[in-house]
Amino acid sequence: MGDVNLPPYARIAAELRAQIETGTLAPGDRVPSTREITQRWGVAMATATKVLAALRQEGIVRPVPGVGTVVGGRPPARGGRAGTAPPARPPGPPAVRRTGPADPGLTPGRIVGAAMAVADAEGLAGLSMRRVATELRVATMSLYRHVADKDDLLLKMMDAAFGELRLPARPAGGWRDELELAARTLWAMFHRHPWLAPALSVTRPQPIARGLACAEWVLSALDGRGLDPSTMLTIHITLFNYVRGTAMNLELEADAEAASGLDREQWLEAQGSALRSVIEGGRAPVFERLTATGYDFSLENLFEFGLQRLLDGLAPIVDGRP
Repeated sequence: MGDVNLPPYARIAAELRAQIETGTLAPGDRVPSTREITQRWGVAMATATKVLAALRQEGIVRPVPGVGTVVGGRPPARGGRAGTAPPARPPGPPAVRRTGPADPGLTPGRIVGAAMAVADAEGLAGLSMRRVATELRVATMSLYRHVADKDDLLLKMMDAAFGELRLPARPAGGWRDELELAARTLWAMFHRHPWLAPALSVTRPQPIARGLACAEWVLSALDGRGLDPSTMLTIHITLFNYVRGTAMNLELEADAEAASGLDREQWLEAQGSALRSVIEGGRAPVFERLTATGYDFSLENLFEFGLQRLLDGLAPIVDGRP
């Protein structure tokens, strides 16, 4: 269980260190990402970042671009020094197709659920058929009895994510309240699944059946107000693209934390002198003056401010005012 007097990051680091020392996590194995740590141990992202930073400082894990943080060389004995870390192990040979009957417990729903859990924890970069099969403890090829390929799996994941949306059966209030509710519901969905925003396309929309329900709800809120079809569809796409575009930062920030081992505040602190050298010196006096006392950036505040301004701009169009 570990020493309860240790801070949370130290207890989690000790648990992972023990797995490395006992060989449960072997050299080259990927260790939990910051997002996995936050979900598995119920801690904040900053704590998860400190866990991996502590293990890196000990020299027993190291970041590998495109893979994540992996176990380095053979773990040292307690109190010893870490050796030189060898390269991460290359992937093993592809799983062979099972010759026996299909696993009756393996269903499309279980596969999609496992895939969403992987993507929630590791992002789209960590998603693969092999990774999902590992989570389900089945042969990789057994997945192909239920999904055609990774693209088909991702489409089913997106459909399942939209299936979580809970909107009233019919819009009942004023159009602004209804669009605001739709936007906040989408925003919450993107928070639950940060990988979803970059997976979706506005220019090449995917055939997501349960995503159509959200579009229908927004269009119903605008229906009967004298708007032509093109304007109604454009308003719907504009609202959706605003929420999705802002939510793209959720996945980007999570990837940046995983790659750097620093949360946003830690990164800003580390970059402080470089940022000041760019801001100071009279190049942008207004910007320098406004940021002299600091600026408390919040993605949530940015979303709310932009949403209200977007709805303000739509009001004359929907209400028929000049």
